[in-house]
Formats: sequence, structure tokens, C-alpha cells
Amino acid sequence: MRIIYFCLGWVMVALGVIGLVMPLMPGAVFLIVAAACFARSSPRFEAWLLEHPTLGKPLRDWRAAGAIPRTAKIMACAGMAFGFAVFCYTFAPSVPLALAVAAGFLACAAYVVSRPAVADLDTSI
Repeated sequence: MRIIYFCLGWVMVALGVIGLVMPLMPGAVFLIVAAACFARSSPRFEAWLLEHPTLGKPLRDWRAAGAIPRTAKIMACAGMAFGFAVFCYTFAPSVPLALAVAAGFLACAAYVVSRPAVADLDTSI
């Protein structure tokens, strides 16, 4: 299982880094999963990820308190709203499907907003 977690950890790091530069792709979620995978497979790479100059502080704050920076919350909610608008414009879904997708986005946004915010977090994620 260690090799599976290790490989999955690197896949999640790659997706997380891609998510940091691509709009509408949540990089932080993948990096949180990567840290969890490395915790089960490689303490060395877990430490590397947690001590990384750009990625480490938000991951440590998430582990310590489930904290999400306020700016990240705003970006996440704005991204969900934008994604919903693009979905509705591009696919012209039926009303029930649009309501179901909206409910999913609202549930995710409610979770993000409900997390504690730490004002001095690095906002790169």
C-alpha cells in the first residue's frame, strides 16, 4: 500500500501545482490529499511538502485548524460562481439539472466559508 500512496501523492502534487495556475481547478485540495498520502508512505516527502516555502504554510494551517485564508475563500466562491455561469451558458441545462449543480456548488461554498480564517496565511493557495 505504501507504493500506491506514494504514487498517488505525486499525482496529487502534480494536480495541485497545475491547480495553482489554472483557473477553476482547486489546487489546495489536491495538495492536502498529497500530504495525507505522503503521511502514509513517505515521511521525508511529507516533511518536504509541509516545509515547502510556498505550499507549506497553508497546508500546516489546514492541518492545525482546518483554516482557509480569507482571500482563498473569496477566490473559491468566485470560481464556483463563475463555473456555474459557464456551465449554464455552455450546456443550457434543464432546470432540475441546473438546480442540482447549484445545490452542489452551494454546499461546497458553505463548507469553504464555514472553515476558520487566519488573516496572516500565505494566500498563494
